[in-house]
Amino acid sequence: MLDKEKENQTAIQEFILLGLETFPELQILLFWFFLVIYLMTITGNLLIFLLVVANQHLHIPMYFFLANLSWLDACYSSTILPKLLANLLSGDRTITLHGCLAQCHLFGICAAIETYLLSAMSYDRFVAICRPLLYNSIMNTKFCFQLIAGTWINSLIFNGILVGLMDPFPFCGSNVIDHYFCDFLPLEKLSCSNRNFLEPIAFFMTVIFTIAPFLLTLISYICIIDTIIKIKSNTGRQKAFSTCSSHLMVVCLYYGTLIIVYVLPDSPTLRPLNKIFSIFYTVMTPLVNPLIYSLRNKKVHKALRQLFSKVIILGQSYPKLSVGT
Repeated sequence: MLDKEKENQTAIQEFILLGLETFPELQILLFWFFLVIYLMTITGNLLIFLLVVANQHLHIPMYFFLANLSWLDACYSSTILPKLLANLLSGDRTITLHGCLAQCHLFGICAAIETYLLSAMSYDRFVAICRPLLYNSIMNTKFCFQLIAGTWINSLIFNGILVGLMDPFPFCGSNVIDHYFCDFLPLEKLSCSNRNFLEPIAFFMTVIFTIAPFLLTLISYICIIDTIIKIKSNTGRQKAFSTCSSHLMVVCLYYGTLIIVYVLPDSPTLRPLNKIFSIFYTVMTPLVNPLIYSLRNKKVHKALRQLFSKVIILGQSYPKLSVGT
């Protein structure tokens, strides 16, 4: 009897992602919508990343963090959107157990890195505005590399431990995930193992990778706003605010929708709304990040013009084949 029960518990080897079935008549339209978003996200973020790498004038801490954010957002989108696009196009909503765990792991890594990267960028703006004379000594190359390396390595280790703990656990009962990707909370609910073991770890991860970086970011901007208010001239205030306004918009968009998703009660009536807000921080944020930073940044504009000028010059100087050859 016990063997039969154990066999039933470990029988689930794949899950069904319900995705955006709330809008069944719009599946094809949603496919093209998300395909365009994915292509724009990859193109925009990789363009920003290559600009920072190739242009010597952008080799400063602010753009070093921006290049990392652009690379991360490209990875972020590639973790979720290809599977979503395949599901919308084929109608096959299944995903294997290990595929689901891998997506959960990669998404967790990207989300954890993004929170601390946004925190590091806010600290960079804090030093630039509140401690301008000490900026070069504090935000040196070694310190910036340490911040980025620590963020990536810690996220890889902790998320690897969390998913590694989930891997041997049996899943029983329903194999339906009412979401468009494999997140930790839906998976944890489907596990028939002792949740008292996973819940403290999940809470610890939430504190370390969401609450802590959010508080660090919030404290940085409280200090920044306080410093800006104390600036006497309107021109000085506008100039100081313009250096952090783009990053502040990204932070508000990301954390605003993230908080709404995890504060909303998990009820059947609110689940479609939960999915819509999830789209904002998993799909739309990686899309708008390069737009927000490039539209308001003169140095990025200049680097783009230089890049396009080089491309045009190379195109014009490329030897044309004569008619006789």
